[in-house]
Amino acid sequence: MSRNVLSLFSQLFGRTHGVVIGMIHVKALPGSPRHTQAMRDIIRLACKEAEGYSQAGVDGIMIENMHDVPYLPADRLGSEVTASMTAVACKVREVCPSMPCGVQILSGANQEALSVAHAAGLDFIRTEGFVFSHVGDEGLMNSCAGELLRFRKNIGAENVKVFTDIKKKHCSHAITADVGITETALAAEFFGSDGVIVTGSATGQEASQQEIKDVQKSVNIPVLVGSGVTIDNLEQYLGASALIVGSHFKHNGLWHHDPDFAKVQRFMSEVKRLRGDPAK
Repeated sequence: MSRNVLSLFSQLFGRTHGVVIGMIHVKALPGSPRHTQAMRDIIRLACKEAEGYSQAGVDGIMIENMHDVPYLPADRLGSEVTASMTAVACKVREVCPSMPCGVQILSGANQEALSVAHAAGLDFIRTEGFVFSHVGDEGLMNSCAGELLRFRKNIGAENVKVFTDIKKKHCSHAITADVGITETALAAEFFGSDGVIVTGSATGQEASQQEIKDVQKSVNIPVLVGSGVTIDNLEQYLGASALIVGSHFKHNGLWHHDPDFAKVQRFMSEVKRLRGDPAK
């Protein structure tokens, strides 16, 4: 590759391994079945969570429209979602101007996420369906790498990193059963991914440690863990490039609850001890 992906990752997060990214699950947006709050309140709550994560010492944050269940496939997603997520992202960026920040828009709305990130000055997106096809609970999702990276080039957003799920959670991979996770990771690397994300079978479920090790041995790009990390299994996953933590940071460990920032602080204290971070 012409670019050093690991170096760029280190420049963004200040380290190559053990980065912790806290999830901001934005409240249900206008048009979705669970929407109840005005945009100003949705934005206020997202900013409050961003401030809480920053004070607790996480290394990065990511916003996601997780409460918009049931999710629509990208080709049926309304423009109100992109507009709302842009409004949230811009305000979150104001609250945390120097913290690495990313966005994901469900389901598989990768070009929309890239547009939001570019408009709001965010640093990365999390994408679904980057290589190979799979069946999610929203339906069939086809690969998007060629279109997505051309779109990134066309809008001048090449500074926005694209981290890509492989064999992602909440999906059936029967149609690619003959393609293993390492082959999928290699394909994502070949197609220009800035990092691959390994998950368990569902939100909050642990990722296979063996799969993570196998993927790490196979590719020369960052390998992130996308689900199931807790303070109890933290040491087993800290060798990954980054840990995306959502459910464990919430009250009772449930993604749809509000964050418990005392829990986040305890988690980050243990992270820093294990990483050997200098005392401040």
